[in-house]
Amino acid sequence: MPDGFLTPNIWIPAWLASIAGLSRCFKKASSALKDRMIPLMGVMSAFIFSAQMLNFPVVAGSSGHLLGGVLAGVLLGPYAAAVVISVVLIVQCLIFQDGGLTALGANIFNMSLVGAVGGYIIYAFIRRLIKGNKGILIATSLASWLSIVLASIFCAVELSLSGLAPLQAVLTAMLLVHSLIGVGEAVLTCLVVSFVLKVRPDLIYKL
Repeated sequence: MPDGFLTPNIWIPAWLASIAGLSRCFKKASSALKDRMIPLMGVMSAFIFSAQMLNFPVVAGSSGHLLGGVLAGVLLGPYAAAVVISVVLIVQCLIFQDGGLTALGANIFNMSLVGAVGGYIIYAFIRRLIKGNKGILIATSLASWLSIVLASIFCAVELSLSGLAPLQAVLTAMLLVHSLIGVGEAVLTCLVVSFVLKVRPDLIYKL
């Protein structure tokens, strides 16, 4: 979301929630951080940054794109994944002017906390129900799709509460586009995770 879309009564609480959530993620990620994860976080950041540069227009100047939160979570865990997504969003905003500064808190909340952490929770739940590599791939695909849809729902509610458009209209537009984006997200994430399972299964984050 660019600047001007969210009113202060929405973007200020979103910033506060993002700061609180990211502070916890930083603490959890630093305590669980291993030597192998540091270069992997850099690689994931670059990969996700490239994937997110492809934008799809949604409604009234807002856009949707691939997220990569579940992919980062599968390889790095939920907390490091949230940090990676947040770094990507900050770089996009400050250097490439992709997303507004006032809206950055909401973008981080929607994509890092809801998308990455929320998506990982769904992934972990399904993976515990279905064991083995089959379970990992099923959990990855479903969580990837749902992470996109959930993030878009939160975004739609924020836009509606800011008076941009009625909730039904913005929610319909968001869900229509992001349901399709979610399919691409699920396919791409599964391809990457499937490749990792074949060549470096040790890189899959342990539950």
